[in-house]
Amino acid sequence: MGDDSRARGLDNTDRSLIALLQQDGRASFTALAKAVGLSEGAVRQRVQRLLRDDLMQIVAVTDPVNVDLTRQAMVGISVDGADPREVAGKLSELPNVHYVVLCAGRYDLLAELVCRDDDHMLEVLGEEIRQIPGVSGTELFVYLKLAKQNYSWGRLTA
Repeated sequence: MGDDSRARGLDNTDRSLIALLQQDGRASFTALAKAVGLSEGAVRQRVQRLLRDDLMQIVAVTDPVNVDLTRQAMVGISVDGADPREVAGKLSELPNVHYVVLCAGRYDLLAELVCRDDDHMLEVLGEEIRQIPGVSGTELFVYLKLAKQNYSWGRLTA
């Protein structure tokens, strides 16, 4: 979803549809059509294209605490002797890792963990993440309180 070449193909109507669906992912094609001034069929085709081309996803977002996942953290990961892209791929396969990014700076990778509790987080960190070949160090940043969570990236200006 981060491919710049595809993002450049978005027009203002696509961006409006994305913004509307971010407000209400269950909005009907009829309501969306009224809001953007197109036919229901045209809106249906656009939304299907946005989904098919991985330019957006429509998902249910939960607060992890409300579904018994009470411990969350970001892990800074140093990689030595391996391609960070390969390590990122292995991290992405882990069920309790929900976000992986290659980065510049102190760490080669950042990964977000969502776990049941401290024991579960310790297990994921020690028995899964640190066992990946090439992981040479980790630093855990445990979340104390979620201050903001927002997915309104579709409102970017053209």
